[in-house]
Amino acid sequence: MSRATVIVALFVSAASPMFAAEKSPATQTNTTATTKVAARSVEEIAATARASVVTVLHGGRGNAIDGTGTGFVVGDGLIATSFHVIGEARPISVQLADGKKFDVTEIHAWDRKLDLAVLRIAAKDLKPLPLGDSDKLAQGNAVVAIGNPLGLRGSVVAGVVSARREFEFSEMIQVAIPVEPGNSGGPLLDLQGHVQGLMTLKSTLTPNLGFAMPVNALKPLLAKPNPVPMSRWLTIGALNPVDWQSIFDARWSQRAGRILVEGTGKGFGGRSLCLFQRPVPTPSYEVTATVKLDDEAGAAGLAFAADGADKHYGFYPTAGKIRLTRFDGSTVFQWTILREVATPHYRPGEWNTLKVRHEKGKIFGYVNGQLVIEIEDDGLFSGKVGLAKFRNTKAEFKQFQVAEKLPANEAPVAFNAGLEQQIGTLASGAALDPVLIGALQGKSDVNQNLLRERAQRMEKQAAQLRRLAAAVHQSGVQAELLRTLDQPEEKIDLFHAALLVAKLDNAELDFAHYRRELDELAKQASTKSPKDATPITRLDALSKFLFTESGFHGSRGDYYNRANSYLNEVIDDREGIPITLAVLYMELARRIGVPEVVGIPLPSHFIVEYRPKAGGGQLIDVYEGGKKLSKADAGEIARTNTGGALREEHLKPTTKREIITRMLRNLIGITNGGETPQGGIHYLDALIAVSPDAAAERLNRALLRAQSGDKTGAKDDITWLLDHDAPGLDSNRLRELYRSLAN
Repeated sequence: MSRATVIVALFVSAASPMFAAEKSPATQTNTTATTKVAARSVEEIAATARASVVTVLHGGRGNAIDGTGTGFVVGDGLIATSFHVIGEARPISVQLADGKKFDVTEIHAWDRKLDLAVLRIAAKDLKPLPLGDSDKLAQGNAVVAIGNPLGLRGSVVAGVVSARREFEFSEMIQVAIPVEPGNSGGPLLDLQGHVQGLMTLKSTLTPNLGFAMPVNALKPLLAKPNPVPMSRWLTIGALNPVDWQSIFDARWSQRAGRILVEGTGKGFGGRSLCLFQRPVPTPSYEVTATVKLDDEAGAAGLAFAADGADKHYGFYPTAGKIRLTRFDGSTVFQWTILREVATPHYRPGEWNTLKVRHEKGKIFGYVNGQLVIEIEDDGLFSGKVGLAKFRNTKAEFKQFQVAEKLPANEAPVAFNAGLEQQIGTLASGAALDPVLIGALQGKSDVNQNLLRERAQRMEKQAAQLRRLAAAVHQSGVQAELLRTLDQPEEKIDLFHAALLVAKLDNAELDFAHYRRELDELAKQASTKSPKDATPITRLDALSKFLFTESGFHGSRGDYYNRANSYLNEVIDDREGIPITLAVLYMELARRIGVPEVVGIPLPSHFIVEYRPKAGGGQLIDVYEGGKKLSKADAGEIARTNTGGALREEHLKPTTKREIITRMLRNLIGITNGGETPQGGIHYLDALIAVSPDAAAERLNRALLRAQSGDKTGAKDDITWLLDHDAPGLDSNRLRELYRSLAN
């Protein structure tokens, strides 16, 4: 419990659930019952276990093998390994100890954050390794690892548990064992031959130190799998072939509205292209994208006038300069560097917006809205536009557009004299002026950028300027959230409001991308049932599509991760908690013609209900894969979570505003549960903006404001509580707290 939560308990007359996140439902695991077995030699353990240890291979483009790792048998046709061994959206195969090779038919279960995956292959009579209880593994215990380091199959190494380390995502087992490429995913065994962990990380400090994920983290995945057939797995992160085609290989993928590329292309110089498949305007056009390179020695940017093979232009940063090149063939002797310039408008290491205007015989190149290259060249004209990268560059692209004429970049604006004076006199540690935040809120995105640029130029004020930029952003999000919710219930866009909750922590969240993702999911789901299907039949098909075919699932191993409350990351990772999965389910149900699905606020476990105007309804637990519930089932959930009986108010449909409030309370609870309390003030600000009468949250914010030095804000909250005679709070203690802040 955080210090702030402890202090709140002094003022609240009864225990309040609103500071705690939604509880992670109890999960039955398949812990293998173990009896006391005598310790065996490393040789005996290896001889027994080696037949159950496999090689995992994931493919590159074509028939190329892109990587290898290790796995081990955990059930009939089931192989456990590390998630990073299989990569994403790649064909995967498994080679058994006897040399037989099987293609993976489905990803039976996975957890990206815990780096765990379970694969299914069409193999019978496999011998699973027994699973131990990793909670009982102690420092100094002897362990044995079996794997395929550097491609050397079936290698065995012995060591000891040197420590148990807490990481952000989980506890891990630190072992005095070398971990090399190919070792990952292999079993870590105790001297009784039981699996205690999965080898995963190599220490950067010494070659003889590694880390393993405890096997107990694997057990919930085995008990509650989230299977996805390979036909759908191969589409995760894949670019839409209707829009994009890559040539010369490299790895092009899409995530969170961005296009990512890594790996070396097969074109000369590591060249690779990703070409947009939509028609290009004629006779002239403009194309733009915003790009960020992981290494300024690399090169990545725009391609245009591309013939789909070796010929195209390229406009891109390389070694901190901007280059325009004409590629007339496959080798460097057929490439012509038309112009290379150093420009102060390019910002190394940051996002930079590139734009090209291509007219007959003329090319204009822009960086961050500034013309840096103007040249006459008619070597190439017609062709496709897209993205290019060279060498082993890793790069990200966003906001790709092509049109006859693109909107001009909004020119930077200056602050007026009054704002300039206020910003120039910001004092370190002082509370931010709400009037100043409001004045900047109107053009939130522009003013954020101006403030961040000022922070780079004026290091002494950098901390305050970043705080102000964040406050302007969060204030803008709060204002938009209020506008979204301040409408009749039927007109509130719940999907947009839920994304705004995520935007509190992600200023670059691409709303249009996720709306397209939602529409695409709805389009696919709508094909799963006939047009004359009943609503229940449609919902059954939706549940099967989401939770069986597409792999959406309730988070098990990392339930209290904030990502589970961000609807965009739930869509990206196909993993969430009850309320975010419920929002997604309700939005999809509405789009496939079943608008009568509503949210039901069971204690600490949100579910949905199909509630028609006439006839009986149906409770559905989306966290459990769309499981249908009876009222008795709902009562058991309430009893498990609270110890009390189910009340009628628990089954009353919740409003969209209440859903957003509950999502914010989850984030507050997560922050109070284990992070810096002051880091959650912006969630409290948003919740109080949405629900002004939330007295307990006002007290929580007053305490956190006081801790962060914002005495004025703390006193404002306490004054509100006293003026409104907030129920359940001790007014005398509130006055004492107010007086202490006045000193």
